[in-house]
Amino acid sequence: MKKNALTLTVVANMTSNYSEGLGNIASVQKVFKNRKIYSMRSRESLKNAIMVQSGMYDDLETNVDGAAQKKVTEELNAANCRALEGGYMSTQGTTYVRKSSFYLTDAIAAEHFVNETRFHNNLFLATNYAKANGISVQDNGGNSGLMPYQYEYDKSLKIYSLTVDLEMIGKDENFGAEADAEEKAERINALLDAVENLSLVVKGNLDNAEPIFVVGGLSERKTHYFENVVHVKEGKLIISEDLKEKLNRGFQAGLLKGNLLENEASIEEELATVSVAQFFDNLKKEVSDYYLA
Repeated sequence: MKKNALTLTVVANMTSNYSEGLGNIASVQKVFKNRKIYSMRSRESLKNAIMVQSGMYDDLETNVDGAAQKKVTEELNAANCRALEGGYMSTQGTTYVRKSSFYLTDAIAAEHFVNETRFHNNLFLATNYAKANGISVQDNGGNSGLMPYQYEYDKSLKIYSLTVDLEMIGKDENFGAEADAEEKAERINALLDAVENLSLVVKGNLDNAEPIFVVGGLSERKTHYFENVVHVKEGKLIISEDLKEKLNRGFQAGLLKGNLLENEASIEEELATVSVAQFFDNLKKEVSDYYLA
């Protein structure tokens, strides 16, 4: 079978994103599995961050037809507009639908959720307003805009997968259009750059979400190939025989040495890892060779 997909599974130390709030209390998104609750970052949140940081949304145009949607025309389609690579549905006139050429899973924490609540207020701003208007924060907290608030905080090891359909990149069958080979390679490598250097802004704080362990490569199967064999327990990557068997079928693994995984020495020895930077350099070269060789 021909290799027609790219698949990655990533372990990263990242924060969760937030779901619905109750008053001035914000809670992180969670999922229930294995009879326990785990914090998570949703696939939608991840995809948006990757599209923005890769520059794929730099040429995004939107319009409103009841709801905001990506602008799509015969002259502006997935072949010449990178922002449409992640899929679209346009209901302006004729309805057009194109699925995304790449897919993400939710980034789910390796360990079950333990609530850490943080308490804050806007005392400095309220004091500034009170001083300017001759009132007392202590006596007139409401009039000065004083507002205490709290939110759940979670930053933990999370695991997610990314798979790209190499045959779909740069094609838009709705308009019979297709990007050239160089453009296809550049789009995928831009996505890989974003994953390698992923950062997130959460509650006004910058979050480094770069991979500390990553495994994958070009694949014959359009699926999250390593999703079921990459697990972390008590800070250690589980090095199973199935993980090693899958890895030996033409894939590679990258490790960021920072003691974020407690069994780094075993990972390096048993999985023959390279650095994370080298992993992505090798993979980007494979992508370029796939389209341009």
